Amino acid sequence: MDPKSKILNLKSKILIVVGPTSSGKSELAVKLAKRFNGEIISCDSRQIYKGMDLGTGKVEGKWFVDKRAGRAIRQHYAYKGVVHHCLDYINPRLQYSASLFQRDAKKIIQDVVARGKLPILCGGTAHWIDAVVYNQIIPDVKPNLKLRTKLEKQSADALFKKLMKIDPHRAKNIDRYNKRRLIRALEIVITTGKPVPALSTINYKLPTYLPLWIGINPLQPILFGKIKKRLKQRLNEGMIKEVSQLHTQGLSWKKLESFGLEYKFVSLFLQKKLSYDEMFSQLLLAIQHYTKRQMTWWKRNKEINWIKNPSEAQKLTKNFLQPL
Repeated sequence: MDPKSKILNLKSKILIVVGPTSSGKSELAVKLAKRFNGEIISCDSRQIYKGMDLGTGKVEGKWFVDKRAGRAIRQHYAYKGVVHHCLDYINPRLQYSASLFQRDAKKIIQDVVARGKLPILCGGTAHWIDAVVYNQIIPDVKPNLKLRTKLEKQSADALFKKLMKIDPHRAKNIDRYNKRRLIRALEIVITTGKPVPALSTINYKLPTYLPLWIGINPLQPILFGKIKKRLKQRLNEGMIKEVSQLHTQGLSWKKLESFGLEYKFVSLFLQKKLSYDEMFSQLLLAIQHYTKRQMTWWKRNKEINWIKNPSEAQKLTKNFLQPL
């Protein structure tokens, strides 16, 4: 037997559900988890934070405590009876990075597999998923507070142009309006003197996974319609109040704006820098542009099976889980 084939047989099988914002990937992941005894690992750079719920489109789950002999042994977040990891547990005042997610997700996958369940990665932060699945080498660059303070004074547009000059490859794949990510990318490049590393090739000598990629990509008019409807719904449900409360709890406007999209534009509205109509139209356009960048990233991945309906996803998963 080919050595690589032997190692493939030993790899843990994982399922990955991807797609643009509002495509329905979260609900599909829940259906697959119920059908195939899975637990979901959320791959979203904002849903990981506490209190950031409506603005991130976080599933409406609850925290539960597992007990043994009357003693709490662990907590878990569950939605529709399905356990979700890497969700709703980091204070938004703290910094959380792709490298930390990679570390945490690998530990969780190991635990989920050890308990006989299927790990399902689901989310819209593409480089977080790739970091785990492809064993991406992420530079261990510690925060440089002096450099960050200097970069914070610049606009997102200025930061993006700077990144384009020194690392055009990373600039092509980054959210050009997200100052937090732009500053981190610049911090890595300036500190190391090298571009942000691309995906490393899979090293068969290291623990890796056997993935099944499933993607949802609705037609653009349908997707944009869903985005607009969901944005109106979240505003009606209290998204502005949520952002206001985060500010009251100690998050500066600058910090809130650094989270991008909903938090940026609602913060500008609350500071009276935008009218309500301006906030809505600019935010809607920014979300639409974000979905285009998401799809640009995913379309490069030839492993993704783009499905037309949930039953197709179930069939693919059933076949994938058959013994090798």
